[in-house]
Amino acid sequence: MGILVENGGILTSVQDEGRYGYQKYGMSPAGPMDPRSLYLANILVGNPMGDGALETAFMGLRLRFEEDTVIAVTGGDLTPRLNGAELPMYRAVPVKKDDVLSFEGMKNGCRAYVSFAGGLDIPLVMGSKSTAMRYKIGGYEGRKLEKGDRIGFVNPQPELPNMEKRQLPQEVFPKKETVLRVVLGPQEDCFTEKGRKQFFWYSKTITNEFDRMGCRLECDPIEHKGDGNIISDGIAFGAIQVPTNGKPIIMLADRQTVGGYTKIGSVASVDLSRLAQCMPGDKVRFVQISLDLAQDLYARQMKRIRSFDVKWNA
Repeated sequence: MGILVENGGILTSVQDEGRYGYQKYGMSPAGPMDPRSLYLANILVGNPMGDGALETAFMGLRLRFEEDTVIAVTGGDLTPRLNGAELPMYRAVPVKKDDVLSFEGMKNGCRAYVSFAGGLDIPLVMGSKSTAMRYKIGGYEGRKLEKGDRIGFVNPQPELPNMEKRQLPQEVFPKKETVLRVVLGPQEDCFTEKGRKQFFWYSKTITNEFDRMGCRLECDPIEHKGDGNIISDGIAFGAIQVPTNGKPIIMLADRQTVGGYTKIGSVASVDLSRLAQCMPGDKVRFVQISLDLAQDLYARQMKRIRSFDVKWNA
């Protein structure tokens, strides 16, 4: 086999780049909360950057390896340990049969990604390995991982070329307050001038209602011209809904496919990783940018990520 789950932790699931092309049928894309960290984890071990890996939140995941391979851990620092010793993050690390990988608790961020050289042996459902827990499909039996689960490797690699070069500076995520860049629309005209100023001028607090589906914020109500209801339309990753109560909700990886609340804007794709690593009680502040700048930032980020793939895996 590949890995034996000795403890599934608080929430661990298989996620790849996502299940796209099916939102029109009511199927959420799922996929990683922190796409950048997933991409880097896979590239570090020589996999296609959108391949399936484990997304684990907060603490508690414990895996025993049943074959030699190479792994990488990226994203939030949840104190990863290999056989009780500190495991370096953002680096390709060889592991042996019977080694144990564990996550002891949060130091910075709250979601980590574990990739395995050669990939996880998970069947594709609608072209994706991602777990959509609301629909009970994909991943490992459509659910989070639990004690006793086993997942095999497609093609385990006990060593990789350029091992000494397969490392990156560890990401440090903001604490207490995170700035998120936002593109206005498509229903920004449904808000008063005062409401739009409220949205950008004041920080907002992340509530306990924060999961893979969405992130509800606490703040003074954002003022509508009327109410917050519209004819339902599509929901993008990062869309910011503002219902009639004026409290924003940022839609995330397991979002519903359509919604009937006004959307004042969307978080730029490059900043979704920062949001994914926040905790309830943290504050976020929005800054407006243009669509052209958001697209340029995304293109530059992806160019840099792909440069690592060329550097190590060409």
